Amino acid sequence: MKAIEFTPKQIGKRILVLRKQKGFSQDDLAMFLKMPRSSVTQMELGNRNITVIELMKLAEVLGFSIDRFLSSDYQAKMEVELWEDSEPAVKNERTPVPRFRMDKFRNVLLYLLEQCAGKPNVGETVLYKLLYYADFNFYELFEEHLTGAQYRKLPFGPVMQDFNTIISRMIKEEQIQRIKTTFHGYPQIRYIPLVKPDLTKMSAAETETIDRVIDRFSDWSASAVSEYSHKDLPWRSTKDGEVIDYELALYREVPFSVRTYNEDTEQRGF
Repeated sequence: MKAIEFTPKQIGKRILVLRKQKGFSQDDLAMFLKMPRSSVTQMELGNRNITVIELMKLAEVLGFSIDRFLSSDYQAKMEVELWEDSEPAVKNERTPVPRFRMDKFRNVLLYLLEQCAGKPNVGETVLYKLLYYADFNFYELFEEHLTGAQYRKLPFGPVMQDFNTIISRMIKEEQIQRIKTTFHGYPQIRYIPLVKPDLTKMSAAETETIDRVIDRFSDWSASAVSEYSHKDLPWRSTKDGEVIDYELALYREVPFSVRTYNEDTEQRGF
């Protein structure tokens, strides 16, 4: 397979689009990357080559897979196929590609933020993990999708695919607000809910699963919860940059498994 080569200008243009989609100024990105603003400017103009280390930092800050970013058919802003929660679900059916339901995701995110947004450690990195564990723990318990969001294996842990696009939509609809701050001297992105979740659209099993994720992880630091996610079987069993298969959650072992088995089930070997 012939390697695809990109000019610095092509790479710079992709970084520019991702930065604007994230709501960052050049000063913001420079602060995250710990480099002068002029370096960011030259990078986006294609007048400055980007090192591998810088590309990895950009992937972490802007939330993209390097493999996808460097693919020939990459699009920085993708349209997300949305499914309303009112669509009747097909019971006992596993789909290889989960159907993302915007209304369900909106309520899950608002519920998480309502409970956790006031905690100083809950920046974007921790929020990624809370969403991941809510979705994958629910699937492990009930073999049904909660939001149907897809997550990719990135260097700092699982990250929801198209997160930036969906968040931008919610910001535009004045459902959440993005703020930029610092935590222990490091730049941090936080989200504040502007509306309340509609709990009538969430089942008791869904809220209970999310509550357990909040109880377990919401006080963890970004580095601690990222390191823990690296040991989770779905993340370990997935190649870098690829979508994490929900089915892998069914093969988790202690302490990552959230299933509880009664004595009768264990004796039967299920």
